[in-house]
Amino acid sequence: MLKNAILTLLSLAIAIGLGGYSVWYALNAQDGVGAIRIGQWTAFPEVGTLAADPYSKARVAREGVLALGQAEGLAFVAERDDAGEPLKRECTYTIEGGYPTARFWTLYAADQSLGVIDTGKPRQSALQSYDMLRRPDNSVVISVGNRPAPGNWLLTGGSGKMYFVLTFYDTPIASSTGLSDVTLPRILKAGCNA
Repeated sequence: MLKNAILTLLSLAIAIGLGGYSVWYALNAQDGVGAIRIGQWTAFPEVGTLAADPYSKARVAREGVLALGQAEGLAFVAERDDAGEPLKRECTYTIEGGYPTARFWTLYAADQSLGVIDTGKPRQSALQSYDMLRRPDNSVVISVGNRPAPGNWLLTGGSGKMYFVLTFYDTPIASSTGLSDVTLPRILKAGCNA
C-alpha cells in the first residue's frame, strides 16, 4: 500500500516537473509556433492579433509588454550572431546591412527579460533610425560594445547572455505579404574581452 502511494506521488512529481519545464522552455524559446526567421532574427508577426498562438499570448502576459498589432509594426529578436554563437555582453559586434522600409525603427541590446540592458547611460543604450549615419547605398553599420566606437555605436555592459531587439514601426513587412523578400542586417562578432 505504501509502495503504491510513493510510486503515485513520484509519478505526479515527475509529470508536474516535466510539464512545468516544458512550459517554461516554450515561453523562453525564440523559435516556436508562429515564428518567422530571417537570418539570425526571429519575429512573431501574429503576436498582437487575435490569431496569436497560446504561447505568444502567455509570453506577452508574463512579460507585461504591449504587443504591436499587424498594422503598427513588427519586432525582431536575435540571440545569436551570424556564426551561430550566442550573443554575449563581454563581446563586441558589428551590425551591418540594409533595413526594410519603415517609417521608424529602433535597436537595443536586451537582457533575459528582453528589457534594455542597464548601462547607466540610457541615451547610448538604444538607437533609432533618425539618428543613423548611413553609407551612400543607404545601409547602416553599427558598432556594439562597452567601449566607444566611431560612427553608430550601441553601448552594452556587464557580462552574460544578451539579445538584440530590432523593431520596425509602420512598415509593410508587418503583413504576411511584406515578408517575402526581406533582408535584415548581419550580426558579426568583432572580438571578446578576456
